[in-house]
Amino acid sequence: MKKYFEFEKLGTNYRREIIGGVTTFLAMAYILAVNPLMLSLEGIPDLPDAMRMDKGAVFVATALAAAVGSLFMGLIARYPIALAPGMGLNAFFAFTVVLTYGIPWQTALTGVLFSGLIFIILSLSGLRETIINAIPAQLKYAVGAGIGLFITFLGLQNANIIVGDPNTLVTLGDLSAGPTLLAIFGLVITVIMMVRQIKGAIFYGMILTTVLGMLVSLIDVPTKIVSKVPSVAPTFGAAFESIFNDPASLMTTQFLVIVITFLFVDFFDTAGTLVAVATQAGLMKDEKLPRAGKALLADSLATVTGSVFGTSTTTSYIESTAGVAAGAKTGLASIVTGTLFLLALFFSPLLFVITPEVTAPALIIVGVLMVSTLGNIEWSKFEVAVPAFFTIITMPLTYSIATGIAIGFVFYPITMLLSGRRKEIHPIMYGLFIIFILYFIFIK
Repeated sequence: MKKYFEFEKLGTNYRREIIGGVTTFLAMAYILAVNPLMLSLEGIPDLPDAMRMDKGAVFVATALAAAVGSLFMGLIARYPIALAPGMGLNAFFAFTVVLTYGIPWQTALTGVLFSGLIFIILSLSGLRETIINAIPAQLKYAVGAGIGLFITFLGLQNANIIVGDPNTLVTLGDLSAGPTLLAIFGLVITVIMMVRQIKGAIFYGMILTTVLGMLVSLIDVPTKIVSKVPSVAPTFGAAFESIFNDPASLMTTQFLVIVITFLFVDFFDTAGTLVAVATQAGLMKDEKLPRAGKALLADSLATVTGSVFGTSTTTSYIESTAGVAAGAKTGLASIVTGTLFLLALFFSPLLFVITPEVTAPALIIVGVLMVSTLGNIEWSKFEVAVPAFFTIITMPLTYSIATGIAIGFVFYPITMLLSGRRKEIHPIMYGLFIIFILYFIFIK
């Protein structure tokens, strides 16, 4: 195992990989609670039952998709990147496709399935890897920094340190509130351990925060540890229903737009996540991602598998950076994370102790680590600074990694051409320029 995962070459060991895998799981375990609520349209009154997905089945599908996806990534690509149904994509699935368009959730799952199959074709052809490697280094650095700001913003929101405001959009929250104070405690204790260079500081910070939360009654102590696994039957295989029972529903422009949207967002969210995590882990070589094809194939297979189980698009999670910050550098960490998702099926009551306030400090600290790539950007060259800055700033402001990438990639060819640096633009970047323009016109 040490030889397969290249422990000696990467300077890691079992302890670091296990702690990294556990840390990643804790940072993204919230999806087990959020995804079922999202896809079942919880909180939307007066909806026919046929429009709501079964929460228990979605919980199981979410855990299985995350487990299988993470195992694929760990075994095939050997990267410390975990996968699960993506936030944002699940909102599009539930609130746009099902609620707004009125498309049955079974058909929406078919759209996820088709997008995943297209992903597999692109990955096997090498086109997807070629596209990622064609992205200039300066934009890769910007993507990493932008995602750092984005997840820091998420962490600050989860802690209610930053809250919504009708006049200024966002403002400082109530710092005297108990949950917010708990998150601040977690942030401070984690910073102290990071400064003291304690390995696994982020993981230990989450554990200490959880324990304190239970001691001061801000986090409920679980009444039981093991619970019965719900049935996945209501959603399993539903993605095939429209193919066999109502193929005409798949021959519409609306369905095509759905597939393209799933495809687009997952493609570039995954690209940004892979580059950001690999950069933080020091795995990039000559500004390219080794084994990118295998990583993309693993992601594609996870999307197809997740759709069969009965959940929205499964994608690489930026929270994997928490595990990398805790020491993970190989696919063993992803295997650990995937195994924990399987175990979570039986220990769901314990998941309620992992509250947003517990994970918020981890996201904030990881954001601090990721923005270090800002120092690699050639800010003195305006033709580089403009697309890099727009990439970075629009991710948190639009709440979308994909949108940040799109805006940066639109401006990059323009500024580079105008500055006389045409030879430095890869031909693929012109194609992406056109695709992103069309995306903003017809889809966004």
